[in-house]
Amino acid sequence: MKPGNWSQVTEFIILGFPHLQGVQAFLFLFLLLIYLTTILGNLLIFLVVCLDSRLHTPMYHFVSMLSLLELGYTAATIPKMLSNLLSEKKTISFSGCLLQIYFFHSLGATECYLLTAMAYDRYLAICQPLHYSTHMTPALCVKIVVGCWLGGLAGPVAEISLVSHLPFCGPNHIQHIFCDFPPVLSLACTDTSINVLVDFIINSCKILATFLLILSSYVQIICTVLRIPSAAGKRKAFSTCASHLTVVLIFYGSIFFMYVRLKKSYSLDYDRALAVVYSVLTPFLNPFIYSLRNKEIKEAVRRQLKRTGILE
Repeated sequence: MKPGNWSQVTEFIILGFPHLQGVQAFLFLFLLLIYLTTILGNLLIFLVVCLDSRLHTPMYHFVSMLSLLELGYTAATIPKMLSNLLSEKKTISFSGCLLQIYFFHSLGATECYLLTAMAYDRYLAICQPLHYSTHMTPALCVKIVVGCWLGGLAGPVAEISLVSHLPFCGPNHIQHIFCDFPPVLSLACTDTSINVLVDFIINSCKILATFLLILSSYVQIICTVLRIPSAAGKRKAFSTCASHLTVVLIFYGSIFFMYVRLKKSYSLDYDRALAVVYSVLTPFLNPFIYSLRNKEIKEAVRRQLKRTGILE
């Protein structure tokens, strides 16, 4: 397309779930309930770990950081989704769209790195228990968390820079529930094969590398646990990993199929369904996975409630 024959798009329209237009109010209430539960659940875990000295261990330090991360991760997309469900004009500015993509992907990358760090922590605790306290020091925990955040925040910069220089001359309807690279790239009025390739390489390296590190940790954990002679010992060792492994399977199971692919898009409904899993359901389920399956967190919650006088 020759210069001068088009005008730059300044805003996008997010279509969300166009087939569910008749139940927008119900979807709003349902999503709002999920979002409030996500906020309260993750905030509760974060505060309980911070306030209870018995949980001041590396494992729970990472759990609290994951809960804090989920608060930002959901804030990047869900408030705008709620606003669009009630609004006739479901628009977002071009710069607002890029910011949403940036924060969603940077916090998602941070979660990948943090889940990897948690797998390494469990590897040290189970496979090298005698050296655990000397290796996993409080100072190292802080350095790992800071490294996860810095790596995540730097991750999408190249992709965002490439997208920001693309010409968008219409249409401006995003076939998704929020701004993301694949649906936005499909609207550019120029060849985006370089963008798709860069997106694929960065996501593949980031997702596959962290997943393989987690997998490697768990292979060694399983081998160590199988050598434990007693069944009770095996159950105790596995129980310390169950929550983390459940979160890993849900989170990676959805982002693998969404981002590790060269095609610009699959079925629109397929993309939307996967987006709901990793952007809404995973952060919603995390507090339940880490609290309902963890006796120490449940006991810590009871102690804090008794301390505040809510429980006698």
